[in-house]
Amino acid sequence: MAGDEPLLAPRPSSENNSIRNAEEEDALLTGERTGRGQERRSWPFWREVGLFSWALLATIAVIVLAVVYQHETSKPNVGSRTPWGPGGKPTGKRNLIFMVSDGMGPTSLTMTRSYRQFAEGLPIDDILVLDGHIIGTSRTRSSSSLVTDSAAGATAFSCGFKSYNGAISVLPDHSPCGTVLEAASLAGYKTGLVVTTRITDATPACFASHVNMRQYEDRIAEQEIGEHPLGRVVDLIFGGGRCHFLPNSTDGSCRADDRDLVSVAKEKGYSYLDDRKGFDSLNGGSEAKLPLLGLFAEKDIPFEIDRRNQNDVYPSLEEMARTALKILSDATADSEQGFFLMIEGSRIDHAGHGNDPAAQVHEVIAYDKAFAAVLDFLEKDSTPGVVVSTSDHETGGLAAARQLHTTYPEYKWLPGVLANASHSTEFIDNKLREFLSTETKKNNQQRYVRELLEKGLGITDATDEEIDSILDPNSPISSQYQFADIISRRAQIGWSTHGHSGVDVNIYASSSKDAWPLVGNHENTEIGQFMADYLDLDVENTTKHLQSSSAWSFAGGEVDRPFAWLGDRLGENVRTEGLDTYHGEFRKRSLEVDGMEKRECGCGGMH
Repeated sequence: MAGDEPLLAPRPSSENNSIRNAEEEDALLTGERTGRGQERRSWPFWREVGLFSWALLATIAVIVLAVVYQHETSKPNVGSRTPWGPGGKPTGKRNLIFMVSDGMGPTSLTMTRSYRQFAEGLPIDDILVLDGHIIGTSRTRSSSSLVTDSAAGATAFSCGFKSYNGAISVLPDHSPCGTVLEAASLAGYKTGLVVTTRITDATPACFASHVNMRQYEDRIAEQEIGEHPLGRVVDLIFGGGRCHFLPNSTDGSCRADDRDLVSVAKEKGYSYLDDRKGFDSLNGGSEAKLPLLGLFAEKDIPFEIDRRNQNDVYPSLEEMARTALKILSDATADSEQGFFLMIEGSRIDHAGHGNDPAAQVHEVIAYDKAFAAVLDFLEKDSTPGVVVSTSDHETGGLAAARQLHTTYPEYKWLPGVLANASHSTEFIDNKLREFLSTETKKNNQQRYVRELLEKGLGITDATDEEIDSILDPNSPISSQYQFADIISRRAQIGWSTHGHSGVDVNIYASSSKDAWPLVGNHENTEIGQFMADYLDLDVENTTKHLQSSSAWSFAGGEVDRPFAWLGDRLGENVRTEGLDTYHGEFRKRSLEVDGMEKRECGCGGMH
């Protein structure tokens, strides 16, 4: 710019420069060093002093930190949250919560995640709590089939062994195997079972009872309250299935005999609850006394999609889980041992069996909330612990897509269809049955079915053919299955079976460091082995104890053979030993059925 001084223009010297020049001139005349030279000589000295001081302070700090570290590491390990690793064992007091999402496969999570994002207006990166805790997958086959049932699946968890479909903690040779819950009880842990189905159903049964076939629910109920070779092993029981505890002379009973197990349980010290009011009296667990038996439904607790409208009648899975955790935590506060709790989202499986997508997404969300509640408990509780969650199998062969016609398929499914549903197909089918029991006019029946579809499932475009098929008493497909197919087709959700499938299922945990043996792909038996190792349990000794009780008899039972208390044998034509589904046994088996050629089977039965 005009008027700017050139970059290298001469500039006046500062006052300091003038003084310095004068000193240097005097030094030249007198032969003596100036003060500036003396300043240069003193700099190395002060630098050495500074470095020495810094080194001294650093040394002191290291010594102090070493002393503090030595002091901390010399403390006892009780209460430590340090993860254990290969070659080691967890030590100190600890808790284990095992969660089972019965029938929930990977696609169940996919469907529920997308449904929730749609229904709640969430972004696509908003995921379920479970999604953030996946650590591996589990292979689910049983000893008798590539496709397991819940009994064999839960036996793998409880005993750590494969067994045949239908076995309740019984090995293929029909001898009982000790469970992690039984071993935990014998080791001084408090124990609990929380489910949304009957407490006598396969999964809970496998942790506290032993029978040859899962259908022996009356006998399972007896063992769960302490009529058992080991005595009482369960301190807390929450779920449904009250009908198996009431004498057959009582309304609401489904027992085959007149035994009153509620009275038996009370004689054994159990406090008994049978309704929402009783559950609420626990005050979240702060007003509870163990042992505790809570049977909140005659059979199964309703699907969550229906229960939410009956919240004053039935507690939710999350509520039962939180209350059980509080009760068991308080009960072990002054104990050297913690607790073992099994929590099952039981009715995910039932929704899969019914091919009911709307019911299933609500069941998975309810399970996800219960899992979050357990994480919250572990975060706040002073005792270290871990939660491991997995499924026994997948149910329904679910697919998040469906080809509705022979032309090129559409690449989509519609969660909005499920968002319009307010009830399960089980609920509306029960309503239909009640209506048809008193109404015989076809026009009124058709009108009512259309009303059920609109109000219950949000379906407003049902065809006359669909309505008539539902009402057809000769239809080979049940009305409930038809309701489910109507909503599934419109949502373009696919199902391949009303039974189970052999797909691998996910494993989740609160910490991959605490559950490191389950990272990756594993047999379901390894989950049972992990639980025994984590709590340092002697399950083998528990098995020996049970097997030495071969002559034990339940009340009124007869001892006519070893292990008669396990129930009747399966029959000569049913093979449960020596089956090998890993190396082709399912291909070698063949059956001869009257009027038919031989066909292959992997079920272990002659039929």
